[in-house]
Amino acid sequence: MKFYKFISVMLHPIVIPTIGIILYFLLIPSGFNSNQKYAVLGLIFVTTYIIPLVILILFKKLKLIKSFKAESIKERKVPIAMMIVLFYLLGNTLKDISNLFDLGLLFYATTLGLIFIYIFFAFKIKASLHLLSLGLTTSFFIILNYIYNENLNIIIIGCLLLAGMLGTARLHLKAHTQTEVYLGFLFGFISPLIVFYIL
Repeated sequence: MKFYKFISVMLHPIVIPTIGIILYFLLIPSGFNSNQKYAVLGLIFVTTYIIPLVILILFKKLKLIKSFKAESIKERKVPIAMMIVLFYLLGNTLKDISNLFDLGLLFYATTLGLIFIYIFFAFKIKASLHLLSLGLTTSFFIILNYIYNENLNIIIIGCLLLAGMLGTARLHLKAHTQTEVYLGFLFGFISPLIVFYIL
């Protein structure tokens, strides 16, 4: 059980974006110097990690959520609505920066994925945010593989393996049903495909 908790914490949805962007800068030619990369990475880290963490802490102090896991649909609605706005604004910011259009589209895709999650609430389905984040990452690197003709197969396979491990962990922890795990990954996976196709 400790192993499954460890996997869930290490691959938490607010951690994955920063890891993905680090891999992006390491693997994809961007034309940025180190300071510029650190600045972009810092912006993304603050927006996708620090701000969500502060929101969760604030909501817990206000007793709007019982724990940082925000286990019920009711507890998740407002934080996710705020994340939709936050990620959309981040996408808007990044797409207008030269050589960062890819990352702008990624965060638009994340916004779309979160909208899907929110829609599922109406059907009493709590789709997995953990698997959504890994679905987004997997699809994003598949798209980059196609655009830049880089050999990113190891990253893609790694993402799929991690998704399998994470899905198993979430099921063992009884955090989600199989349907919620599959829906999280599926709609995370298709969101970048939709956004990159349209834009």
